[in-house]
Formats: sequence, structure tokens, C-alpha cells
Amino acid sequence: MSIVTVQLGQCGNQIGHEVFNAICSDDHGTHGLCSKKENESYHEACKERFFSEEESEVPVARAVLVDMEPKVISQTLSIAARSGFWKYDDRSHFCQKQGSGNNWANGYSVHGPRHKEVIMNLVQKEAEKCDRLGGFFTIMSMAGGTGSGLGAFVTQCLRDAFPTSFILNHVIWPYGTGEVIVQNYNSVLTLSHLYQSSDALLVHENDVIHKICAQLMNIKQISFRDVNQVIAHQLGSVFQPTYTAESGLHYSRNPLGDLMETLVPHPEFKMLGLRNIPQMPENSLAYSTFSWPGLIKHLRQMLIANAKMEEGIDWQVRPPCLGSSVRSSHSTNKPLHFNTSIANLVILRGKDVHSGDLGSFRDPSLYTSWLNPQNAFNAWKTPRAFNKYEKSASLVSNSQFLLKPLDNVVGKAWNMFASKAYIHQYTKFGIEEEDFLGSFTALEQVISSYTIL
Repeated sequence: MSIVTVQLGQCGNQIGHEVFNAICSDDHGTHGLCSKKENESYHEACKERFFSEEESEVPVARAVLVDMEPKVISQTLSIAARSGFWKYDDRSHFCQKQGSGNNWANGYSVHGPRHKEVIMNLVQKEAEKCDRLGGFFTIMSMAGGTGSGLGAFVTQCLRDAFPTSFILNHVIWPYGTGEVIVQNYNSVLTLSHLYQSSDALLVHENDVIHKICAQLMNIKQISFRDVNQVIAHQLGSVFQPTYTAESGLHYSRNPLGDLMETLVPHPEFKMLGLRNIPQMPENSLAYSTFSWPGLIKHLRQMLIANAKMEEGIDWQVRPPCLGSSVRSSHSTNKPLHFNTSIANLVILRGKDVHSGDLGSFRDPSLYTSWLNPQNAFNAWKTPRAFNKYEKSASLVSNSQFLLKPLDNVVGKAWNMFASKAYIHQYTKFGIEEEDFLGSFTALEQVISSYTIL
């Protein structure tokens, strides 16, 4: 099944480009560990998901690019075409001459309704190119105007137009130090609206990726492109073809559906986090060796201690004792910093992959008591290495990982709202105080649900 990617705003378009680059680079890599037949089936599964073939024989990304300013889109189209490996369809983009001024309401209430027909026609055409549509993958920032406001509006339109298709929103969490003064308002409005229309939100935090660039990738002067390439590598490690328990010896054909079935057992819990190890500069790979027991042990501890990267893991955090049949977050036997999960998916790629023992992820104490651990954990594997890493492991988790950042954003936005700061900038575009209150209420419910796991 094919995935149509919708790139929204400057952030969404720049990350989307790096995602297709990472996927194409991996797909064209040489993998002597695999048979020719396996490499061919991997290539075919990848192409079906992300690219269509046109007369030029250069793969064309299944994507729609949307921004209210033309500069980033024209750069993105040009850089992709110059690569020679893949390109965007020249007719699958939409831009205007005027941005959203970092105002969510401008993107949601003005640009969205005004340009809905044109944008949705582009999406419809892209969907019709798919033999089998698996769903939509939107990429957007949470803090700006176009990506967040127009992104929330377009997601709603996708849900209305394609009610049975899966929608996964990839959301970039803003830097805690602040990118724009109203980023907390924009974030609250974005998240509350996406929670209504999408099947799941896959979140990357800018602060975390920045630390990975500095501490793991050893980059001295970190650019947005460096950050975006790390994000794209992690996304590729999840979306490239794998064998699931159900697919047997055939690569899974329904990546978005499989993700939702595995990780979102209840519509109240839609927040997904992603960790990938190892992650290091390319020139260090030749001097590094990894074992499956070591990678799996680190990944599990990253999960339970809520460590976002493999450096600085708190190894003191242990799962709680399951001494009683009822367990709650207020129980005295739950460690203070333990990250309770609803569902986890581990993806292993590379040499001797079937020797990787993932039994430690099936421990019932890792999970909320209302879900059977047998249903809460899944593993996908492929012997084909990913992007020059002989062995790599990814974890997609529906857990309490985002509770603290979410609570902080809602708290800061509420403090501004209580003093009526900048509210007039939203009301002039039709977003009333009641809309803010509804968004606060929705997210406080999400916080409460995750807190009591």
C-alpha cells in the first residue's frame, strides 16, 4: 500500500525532503548480506510505499507540498531534481506570496478555507495515482503559523475526505527556549485539533534532536539541515519495509495500518515517540561493532527511564514490582521516574537479526495494567541493514514520554491566556476565547489520561 506524504510549511517541506532522501539512499545502497531476491523485494516494497514511476524512470515522490511562501518549496523541488535519484512531481505543490506570520489562526481560519479546494485537489490527484492507498503522513511544525494552523486544517479536511484512510501526523515540538513568542498558543491549538482528526501523532522534540547532533553526531555548528537529517534517519528506520509477525516472509504491505494496530489500542492515547540506536557520524561506523544483546538492553533502559538518546541513561530506574493485581501511578511500588507504556514496537534491521532476543520487552511491569502484555508489544525484523548500519534498532512507543513537555506547554499557554496576552492576534482571525478554553480542556484530559497509566 502507498503512503501519500503531505509536507506543510517550511519545517514540513524541509524535513519531508530529507525523509525521501534517506529512504532513497537506503533503497539504493548495496547490501551483500541479503540475497538478490530479498534486495529486489525490499526495493519493490519501498517504491510502492513512497514513489511512483514516471516516463523519465526517475522515481517521483508520492507527496504534496504546501506552504504560504514560495521560497522553500522552489528550493526543495530544485534540490530533489538535481539529485538524479528521485524528484517531486512539478504539479503537486501549492504556495502563495504571503505567509501566516507565525499566527495559528491565520493559517487555520484564513489560508485553510481560502485554499482548501486547490490543496485537496492536489491530494486527491496524488491519492488516485496509488493502486492501493494506505493513508496519509503529514509533516508539520507545531509552533509556527502555516505548518501548525494550515496543517491542522488540512488534517481535518483529510479526515472528512478520506474517512477510512489512516492519518499519521508527524509533529515537530518547538525548542523550550522559545522560537516565537506565541509558540505555546500555537502548540496547544495544534495538538488539540490534531487529536480530534488524526489516528496518531508521532512527535520529535527539537531540543532532543539538537542534543543528538551535538553529543552523538559530534557536529560543532548545528544547522536545521543537521537536525532534519537526524529526524529523517529515524523516520526511515521505521517506515522502510520489514517483516511483521503477520506478514511472514513477505514485506508488510500496510505500514500505517500496521503501526496503528500495534501502537494505538485506544483513541484517548495517540502520542507516539521514536528512539533509534546506534546513531553516530558515518565516518565512525567502520570502527564500531554492535551486538544485539547490547543494543536491546540499551533500548529497553531508554524506554523505562525515558531517555531520549543512548548517552546519559539513568540505569537506576527499574520496573515497578507487580506485587498486587491492581497497579496505579499512585502506588508506592512504582518508581518516581519510571515511564509506563501502553504499547511498544521494536524494529530490528541487519545482520543475524533473528538472534535478537526481545523477551525483556514483554515484561508485564513495563505496561499499563489494562492491556495484555502479549498485545502491548510487537517486533518487526529484516536482515537487510539500514543506511550503512550493520545492526540498528528502533523503538516506537506509546507511553508517558511526553507528559512533562506537554504539561509545560499547556501551563505556559494558560499563564499567557489568563493575562490576555496576544489574544487579540487570534480573535481578529475568528478564533475566540471559547476556542482556547476548549483546547485547554482537551489537552488537560490527555495529560490526565497519560498520568494515571
